[in-house]
Amino acid sequence: MNHSARGSRRETIYLVGTSGHPNFGDEFITAAWLKFLAGVRPQADVWLDCPVPGQAAHFFGGMHPRVRFTDTLWRLVWDTASLERAEADQLIDERVAHFGTPRYDIGLQAARHATTIHVLGGGYINAIWPHHAGLLRAARALREHTGARLAATGLGLVPAPTEPSLLESLKAFDHVGVRDRPSAELAGAELGADDAFLEVARMKVADKRPAEPGDVWVCLQSDMSDQTVFEAAVEGLRTTLTSPAFQGRTVRYVEAIPGVDHAAYERLEDLIPRENFVPFLGLWEQEFPARPGQTWLTSRFHLHLLAAACGAEGVAIEVSRDYYRVKHESLLDAGTGWSVAPAGATVLPDPSLAPSFAARAKQLAQDKWREAQVVYPKSRRR
Repeated sequence: MNHSARGSRRETIYLVGTSGHPNFGDEFITAAWLKFLAGVRPQADVWLDCPVPGQAAHFFGGMHPRVRFTDTLWRLVWDTASLERAEADQLIDERVAHFGTPRYDIGLQAARHATTIHVLGGGYINAIWPHHAGLLRAARALREHTGARLAATGLGLVPAPTEPSLLESLKAFDHVGVRDRPSAELAGAELGADDAFLEVARMKVADKRPAEPGDVWVCLQSDMSDQTVFEAAVEGLRTTLTSPAFQGRTVRYVEAIPGVDHAAYERLEDLIPRENFVPFLGLWEQEFPARPGQTWLTSRFHLHLLAAACGAEGVAIEVSRDYYRVKHESLLDAGTGWSVAPAGATVLPDPSLAPSFAARAKQLAQDKWREAQVVYPKSRRR
């Protein structure tokens, strides 16, 4: 490794995340870290390496005074996705070490200035997308040539990868944080929380539950699920929304990912007026709308996390028995107290909430803030 210049060069933070598609949860996590860095590292150069840097620039431009956007490592991973893991790793190592093509060289030159490489949280590095392990490999290869500090936070590694490369790369990291128990066992890491809790620390949460039931918010995804499970969930939502317990309540539909979250709305729009449909940008550009007294019926992990943190009751609708079950279980283990509709269920359980979760969410937010300070300690501020 070349550590000689690390102490003297300008601090450059290289973030790697899956932003820009858009996906509300992924964008929320990225925004949380950029806001944090704007507070503790305003003078540092910050790069965000993500799948859609142009759109990410619209979402996050100005959140940090020195943030810039690229897709260098993501293109390197995509371009090696069809190769066997060992061959892909070798090619990634060679590109980082020796350059050799204008497709990557200028971006890799910028990455080589990084003093910290930080892989942001989310569930995008696992067996579902095995080639994404190349992101960890690229970070490891960069470290070997620059001495950059490596950090990963809030990762969800389940379903577990079958190739050992992912875990081998993680061993080179100075800090590894995971968000669910199976990932902690897999990586030999301490169980932590999802990166979204970093922003929960800033959220304004109402402290009183209204006397009357509030709005009902619905979001059902059509991705990461087979058609049978999707149809069953739509049936369950329709039965619930037309039940006596929900009569007279305002029902809204929210879109966390454009398109794939619209398919269920199209099936339910006779129950939900068009003016009550909240598109992605409506969700992104406003304060998160959850409040005590509301009911949320959703398959989306981050809507479960944030709505429960804001004091709303809900039902987590499973859309898969491996990937999404682990995600929602991590929040149930944390104490949200929400009910769960198993994948394939055509009847939803009654919504629920643990009254103690408001305090627990604040504790998790504090824990995540402390983790952020471990990754970016005070002694390194400039």
